[in-house]
Amino acid sequence: MSEQIANSTVRAGSTDSWRDRKRYLWLIGLVVPSLAFIGYAAWALTGWGIWFWIGPVVILGVVPAIDLVAGLDRSNPPDDVIEALERDRYYRWITYLFLPIQYAGFVGAMWLIAGDDLSTFAKIGLAVSIGCIGGIGINTAHELGHKREENERWLSKVALAQSFYGHFYIEHNRGHHVRVATPEDPASSRVGESFYQFWPRTVGGSLRSAWNLEKRRYARRQQHPFRIGNDVLNAWLMSVVLWGALVAWLGVGILPYLVVQAVVGFSLLEVVNYMEHYGMLRQKVGVGERQRYERVDPTHSWNSNNIATNVLLYHLQRHSDHHANPTRRYQSLRDFEESPVLPTGYAGMIVLAIVPAVWRRVMDPRVLAHFDGDLSRANLSPRKRDKILAKYPPPAPAGTSGGPGGAAAGVPAEEVLAARCPGCGYTYRVEEGDEHEGFAAGTPWADVPDSWCCPDCGVREKVDFVPLTEAVA
Repeated sequence: MSEQIANSTVRAGSTDSWRDRKRYLWLIGLVVPSLAFIGYAAWALTGWGIWFWIGPVVILGVVPAIDLVAGLDRSNPPDDVIEALERDRYYRWITYLFLPIQYAGFVGAMWLIAGDDLSTFAKIGLAVSIGCIGGIGINTAHELGHKREENERWLSKVALAQSFYGHFYIEHNRGHHVRVATPEDPASSRVGESFYQFWPRTVGGSLRSAWNLEKRRYARRQQHPFRIGNDVLNAWLMSVVLWGALVAWLGVGILPYLVVQAVVGFSLLEVVNYMEHYGMLRQKVGVGERQRYERVDPTHSWNSNNIATNVLLYHLQRHSDHHANPTRRYQSLRDFEESPVLPTGYAGMIVLAIVPAVWRRVMDPRVLAHFDGDLSRANLSPRKRDKILAKYPPPAPAGTSGGPGGAAAGVPAEEVLAARCPGCGYTYRVEEGDEHEGFAAGTPWADVPDSWCCPDCGVREKVDFVPLTEAVA
């Protein structure tokens, strides 16, 4: 079946007969939050506490095995059906349904843990399984948090509350997407860096980055960041209220298990971050003060078309198109032939990442091949750089050329009345400003910092915006 799907890859045209073959497969994504109920039912029938370890067993064992036998899906929707596909509300309701199932299982699990019916072994297993569900829930938050609809952005924070990782909402959208595949990005892993070295760097670095992003936003408004509108603080407040209510109801004895499930949840997120951009590095272009990183393209993310993990993770594995078009909905994401490809799906790659020696044996040669044998062009661990380049010496240097960075717009700054993001269409209007971003009405385009990037897609920087000499509706 997978070969038939792979061989029917659609690049363009044939729109009249095109149908989304995965339309109902997307419902399989709801199996993950249902694992808590499956584990409970199996325990009730057998009395075996081992059933509460169903989360890691399914994610690290069953799904990788299915990926190996189910094969690949490289089919793409034709360009002229994408708009209609994006408008189909069936797909977004699937992501909405994830949340009530996730939280019913979460609250039910804490109630079971607070009781006396389970052994410590079963309680730990249940906390780990709930953490796995919460980690996949962060992926749902990722899908919702990129959307322009305010209700979906708030639902994203709700999904993150269980794992106490609400700052991801800010850091991912406005930090990671801007700095991806650069040494400055705490969520982009480096060749020579194991997951265990990456974990503290990305967890601490993402937290600091999220706070600094909101601090700078409020500084532009000449306000302190300690206020409820701070998207880091209000997301954390959701977690405080949620955890506080559970502890008040069920007792302080559940607190260690709340911590366990949270750490498992955000660690599952970070191991996915680890594999998505391992070794990828955007090269610098331009000269002098105008030097900048090249724009993100499909070669800067590892992709996978393993169908099982893709339907469980809402096409997260089509990561290249996601970075190029962050506001695009999961059902419309496309495969690119030029993207580097992982040897299996994310679930199987997690298993490899747990064993650093195996991970390096599998992935380092792929990074080397991606950069045409020149690892000096890759994102390398600074403390292992010399050792890596001694093992993989770069080829003899060839002549390089680098044209100037994005050309300055030919319109004088004082005449710009509006500027539009060429990627997602967000428009900054001088007469309106953008209060959320800290720009009061009437703030000239010239006064918007050069380091500012599009608040909707997080991909295009100020230099990419198209200046408009007339105010737009």
